Amino acid sequence: MVEVQHISKVYHLYERPSDRILDLLPFGRRPRRQEFWALKDVTFKVARGEMLGIVGPNGSGKSTLLQIVSGILPPTSGRVLARGRIAALLELGAGFNPEFTGRENVYLSAEILGLSRSEIDAVFPRIEAFAEIGEFIDRPVKEYSSGMYVRLAFSTAIHVDPEVLIVDEALAVGDAIFASRCVRKFEELKERQITIL
Repeated sequence: MVEVQHISKVYHLYERPSDRILDLLPFGRRPRRQEFWALKDVTFKVARGEMLGIVGPNGSGKSTLLQIVSGILPPTSGRVLARGRIAALLELGAGFNPEFTGRENVYLSAEILGLSRSEIDAVFPRIEAFAEIGEFIDRPVKEYSSGMYVRLAFSTAIHVDPEVLIVDEALAVGDAIFASRCVRKFEELKERQITIL
């Protein structure tokens, strides 16, 4: 279950980089800044097992909202209530260390999400099989194509038993065959009562 209550996010835009520092000082002149509201008073609730698609034009705050729900960004105001483990696949390149192998990144990501070493050992063969990257699992992810990267990241996210799965545009880099596998996996997750944004 995810409940978003009156979420707003404002960014301050400065004329010069130094103005950002001046704005932090308790004395002196206030630099000129503009406020940009990425989100204003967003409220919704997604029950357990429901899927919610967030659509809108570029720059409308979709990714910002998902980052706030994931706990990556703090809101300016409002709050997010979420029950259970949240796995997020937000953007290509986020979450994995490029110097680590695929295997090392899977273990690190799963540990961050609270899985024990034995739990990861048990689920790793399924992660590896779904990702279909072969021997690249033991190569640094900086050597991966964008498709390989997203397959491994998605496979990790769906196999760590999340109660909430958040997916942004990262899956857009996959091929048609992988996209159809993802759709089937989303249907399976929904049947298992996983909440998906």
